[in-house]
Amino acid sequence: MQVAFVVNDLQLSGGVGVVVQHARQLATRHGMDVSLVLAREQEDPHWQELAQLHVLSLDDAREREFDLVVHTWWETAYAAFQLRGGRHVAFVQSLEDRFYRPDEPDRLAAAITLDLPVAFVTEATWIQEAIADLRPDATCHLVRNGIDKDVFPAVDAVPEHDGPLRILVEGYASTWFKGVNDAIAATRDMAEPHHLTVVAPDRTGLDATGADRVLGPVPSSEMAALYGEADVVLKLSRVEGMYGPPLEGFHRGATCVTTEVTGSEMYIEHGVNALVVDWDDLRGTARQLDLLAKDRELLLRLREGALATARAWPSWEDAGAEMAAALQAIAGAPPPSPYAHVARLLGDLRSGTEQQRLFMVERRDLQRQVRQLERIKALPGIRHYRRAKASRPVRLALRVARPAKQKLLGPGS
Repeated sequence: MQVAFVVNDLQLSGGVGVVVQHARQLATRHGMDVSLVLAREQEDPHWQELAQLHVLSLDDAREREFDLVVHTWWETAYAAFQLRGGRHVAFVQSLEDRFYRPDEPDRLAAAITLDLPVAFVTEATWIQEAIADLRPDATCHLVRNGIDKDVFPAVDAVPEHDGPLRILVEGYASTWFKGVNDAIAATRDMAEPHHLTVVAPDRTGLDATGADRVLGPVPSSEMAALYGEADVVLKLSRVEGMYGPPLEGFHRGATCVTTEVTGSEMYIEHGVNALVVDWDDLRGTARQLDLLAKDRELLLRLREGALATARAWPSWEDAGAEMAAALQAIAGAPPPSPYAHVARLLGDLRSGTEQQRLFMVERRDLQRQVRQLERIKALPGIRHYRRAKASRPVRLALRVARPAKQKLLGPGS
């Protein structure tokens, strides 16, 4: 079977890493001829596990025919439909419109890709359920992400530790929905002794005040060692598909304190292998961390529960078998109706256009108010008053006069 996975690039990231792992398993264990097609030009792609895979430019891929063409991110859908494929598939790792704020045009573009005439494969039950509601006419297969058991081997037993609670926070602070700075801030509200390690692949926007060490970027092997040194992985994400870091930490003997973010239902069990906290409740999160720092029996029980979860979780070999079965089922099924999706696509497009129109009206109204205010500020009397008020002599005079003004007019005047 000829399979093309269309990706934007081959830069190391969670989503692309999942795609490459599946592609490698399909090529090495299931006899499929797998190509990674670059929707964007990339001069020198580097990946340690590309040996069994073809890496094609979009121009080269247009000259070939595939049994299945899989787009892996909303931006790659346009490139995918330029390729000749017997069937088109969307590998959905999140509802991608949630990565954008309501006034961003990309939010609409990401949303309407769910209306395309494709079969779906996803990594999380919540996404599968959402797609079933949005597209009851389409098939959607669940394929859980695997874990590289060679890089993140499950420890034999949870190592004992009686020192300060060891907390690990990881992620990109510049990505608003990851909650990295919130997690760090929560540790500053703790009353109990602790040791905080922050792993940041990029320091942009990072506020690591209070951290004992800040590392990154680090390779997977070093990340495994850091998980092994932690008691708790602290994760306060607002948007996830099926997040991997807590699960990687589980393999190395750490528990997790996390928000009830989408994807957490795949393996997080409050009071069994982790503690679940509310969003925007940094003090409450700090109290949960303090509880773990004080109650070492609870900490040990959660860490042992996390390790049991890790041992039962599939490897990438297992996940690859699930992906192979899903793709074979899609290839053998009748093609989708070419018209079943059209009404919804046009409806979503109209709704999104109306929302963008409202945002543009609000923006133009604000711009008009700003221009009016600037014109008022530029009037001769106003301009001279503002300039005089900003001068040093006038500021000193106002400061001297303030007590008399308050005595005459009362506090707050």
